[in-house]
Amino acid sequence: MTGNSSGLDNATLALFQNADTSVVVSLIYAAVAVVNLLGNGLSMWLLLFRTSPKTPSIIFMINLTFTDLALGLALPFQIAYQLRGYDWGMGPGMCSSLTLVFYTNMYCSILTMTAIGIDRYLGIVKPMLFRETREKRSIAVISCFAMWGLVLSVLHPLMTTDLTFRVPELGITTCFDVLKWSMLPSMAAWAAFLFALVFVLFLFPFCVTTFCYVRVIGQLGKERTDKKRRATRLAFVVLLVFTLCFAPNNILLLAHAVLRLFYDKSLYMAYKLSLCLSCLNSCLDPFIYYFASKDFRQKLRQVLRLSNIHSLSSIDSVKLEHKESQYTAHCGYEGQERENSEV
Repeated sequence: MTGNSSGLDNATLALFQNADTSVVVSLIYAAVAVVNLLGNGLSMWLLLFRTSPKTPSIIFMINLTFTDLALGLALPFQIAYQLRGYDWGMGPGMCSSLTLVFYTNMYCSILTMTAIGIDRYLGIVKPMLFRETREKRSIAVISCFAMWGLVLSVLHPLMTTDLTFRVPELGITTCFDVLKWSMLPSMAAWAAFLFALVFVLFLFPFCVTTFCYVRVIGQLGKERTDKKRRATRLAFVVLLVFTLCFAPNNILLLAHAVLRLFYDKSLYMAYKLSLCLSCLNSCLDPFIYYFASKDFRQKLRQVLRLSNIHSLSSIDSVKLEHKESQYTAHCGYEGQERENSEV
């Protein structure tokens, strides 16, 4: 630590005065916001109004799209804050709301992608476990509420603390760039908070997701079918989001906290830049929908006019559904069960 009146280290102060970094980060956020709102706006319209029935995967995708759109709407405020030289002028309440949107997006996205992975696993590896479609939908809806409850309970300190911080030597008021020790009552509470973020909301879901997709690909065996190729691509995109978007931020958060607590050092600049990477997940999530849902793929191709196949007539559609039902019954699946396990 230094003798600065704010008590901040020189590395943090240097970041606040680095105009080039602010511009670069703002440009990244601007690009993410545009792609986010366009991609997820289209995805939400397709998922809500053009995709039926609402299978568990579709319910999870709607939940994920909602969190992504919330982030896209919050990014302009973050851009304005960056371009003003880290000077927040919209009050503590708005600062807490913006911060909460950032972190709920990250951790709800992680848990939702884990839920989609579990749904793929149950549909392909354990297809007889849940046979009733209505039961699966109810579980999906309850799971979404449980995700939000878990994430908001862990992030509760962010909602009850003034996250703004006055830096008198620079004449600015920051927003969630300086955490106050008073946010939590003790060192044990800080340890529990960091453990919940890094291990409960990131590492454990990452392990579960990896296990599910490895088993799905293994179950499909050596088949060279479109189904296996899509499953492999889905696994690749999901694991890419975890490793590119979520892992750096959570690893740096833990490392930065340990260094600050025990060695009086900082990784703040690296951690700040990793927040940009965490936002990229909202641009990659539509690819997850594309590979995870056959109905979403078909509707998207129709909207973008990428399909060379004319729409089936209603009679042909009925015949096709009847043939699929006969085939799935022969394989031990019900028609809806097959749709849920399609990737």
